[in-house]
Amino acid sequence: KQWYQRRVAITAGRIMDDDSNKRLDMSEFKKGISDYGLVLENEEIKDLFTTIDMDRSGYIDFDEFLRHLRPPMNKGRRELVLKAFNKLDKTGDGVITVDDLKGVYDVTKHPKYISGEWTEEQVFLKFLSSYDTPNESDGLVTKEEFMNYYSGVSASIDNDAYFDLMMRNSWKL
Repeated sequence: KQWYQRRVAITAGRIMDDDSNKRLDMSEFKKGISDYGLVLENEEIKDLFTTIDMDRSGYIDFDEFLRHLRPPMNKGRRELVLKAFNKLDKTGDGVITVDDLKGVYDVTKHPKYISGEWTEEQVFLKFLSSYDTPNESDGLVTKEEFMNYYSGVSASIDNDAYFDLMMRNSWKL
């Protein structure tokens, strides 16, 4: 069910994106709202657009769009994600850094480390960038970014037991 909801949201976003630039401006958003049969006042549409446009760019990119349409994680899933975050955040400062990962994430099995293409630091930074906010990679992962990443993962997994197993196996919780 959640996988289907995600697919519908992605399809809706693409249909609304008239110029295919992978982001919605106000006119595309307004037209899309109307095309989907939603009856909202102009002020409501502007408020909704502003809420979804988290980076205040004047556009809604697909990440912002999906973040607001996907279902929230239930309490059990949020608790597991928080346990994983806390395990990685060795310093307890609310941010995962390269130093936090040392001793928790083994880079020696990474293909680019093995081949000598990347250093340990580069492997760590690449790992962190997968959790970072898109287009705002800073080598640091906040609790919010980590939770947001797993909210997306959670939306694609219907079964709570499978999500639990995946988190526990991934992070040895």
